[in-house]
Amino acid sequence: QVQLVESGGGLVQAGSSLRLSCGVSGFSSNYYAIGWFRQAPGKEREAVSYFRSFDGRTDYADSVKGRFTISRDNAQKTVFLQMSTLKAEDTAVYYCAVAAGTFGTTWADPLEYEYWGQGTQVTVSS
Repeated sequence: QVQLVESGGGLVQAGSSLRLSCGVSGFSSNYYAIGWFRQAPGKEREAVSYFRSFDGRTDYADSVKGRFTISRDNAQKTVFLQMSTLKAEDTAVYYCAVAAGTFGTTWADPLEYEYWGQGTQVTVSS
């Protein structure tokens, strides 16, 4: 059974930092991609960042480039999203998701991902 568990969300002031974690268990594939998405109230789910195991490639939404960094700890089977210089518009529920394959330009499409975590709330006060 595949499980993804996010943690690390919270309430912070604008300009602060947070690190989200995504623990993955029960998933086994030589090539996979892990994505971070977020969804604010009344808005569609949007892609934030992703990592693919094929070559270690990462990518980011334009809105978070230079502020967010995705990384992984293979031993712990955990993926992190380091968020810095947070803004009020970063407020959302953040989800991680995983799928097998060598993703490229479709990484931002939620439909490409097979398994999802339950989400963690990030609230940034201005």
